[in-house]
Amino acid sequence: MKIASWNVNSLNVRLPQLQQWLAEFAPDVVGLQETKLEDHRFPDDALLEAGYRSVFHGQKTYNGVAILARERSITDVQVAIPGLEDPQARAIAATVDGVRIVNLYVVNGQDVGTEKYAYKLRWLEAVHGWLADELHQHPKLVVLGDFNIAPDDRDVHDPAVWNDDHILTSTAEREALQRLLALGLHDGFRLHNDEGGIFSWWDYRQAAFRRNLGLRIDLTLVSEGLRGAAVASGIDRTPRQWERPSDHAPAFVELG
Repeated sequence: MKIASWNVNSLNVRLPQLQQWLAEFAPDVVGLQETKLEDHRFPDDALLEAGYRSVFHGQKTYNGVAILARERSITDVQVAIPGLEDPQARAIAATVDGVRIVNLYVVNGQDVGTEKYAYKLRWLEAVHGWLADELHQHPKLVVLGDFNIAPDDRDVHDPAVWNDDHILTSTAEREALQRLLALGLHDGFRLHNDEGGIFSWWDYRQAAFRRNLGLRIDLTLVSEGLRGAAVASGIDRTPRQWERPSDHAPAFVELG
């Protein structure tokens, strides 16, 4: 089962790219973030024609998440984080052929010390409680998404800029991510790749993609029960080279 995560940065704009990528990369399960579509506008019929069933949780203009599955059933859908009053569509979970998938679009946080930053940390604390329950119920669990956190200095192009006081790399954010991992999750990418300089997001400005000035903030986390089954992982940079691309590239993990 090949499982991928992709922040498409507007599915309305990026649907042709998504259709092309689904045909070429052929993932079995995909978590999408930043669909930016209300549910009644989600292109589930077009995706079904491409061979993918879909469940989704969206809103107008901002956020939005979805899970797609190719030739597999999607069951036990959970929309939003249980117990958290949050008007933003940032979380969805479902079970696909016995594997529990949790798809997150983590809050950006704007700047360290702002109210949005505090909201991000509160949101991550709520996710921690949710994932603890999910792991108890589902030993085979994959948590994926745009985490808006670069785990360590290997995951940023310039650690002098992206430091302990910077949004996406601040101490509190990285500690929150480590708390999630401590529940019994493993960074799928790091199971197979130790090197730095491999990123999943590049700013549209300053020719950042061409110069590889990026961050690895799109993650695929696997539970201890799936660690031995994770036979491959990586970042597919190909869609970032296409016309009108998302600023993110898909991250993936393959279960043998």
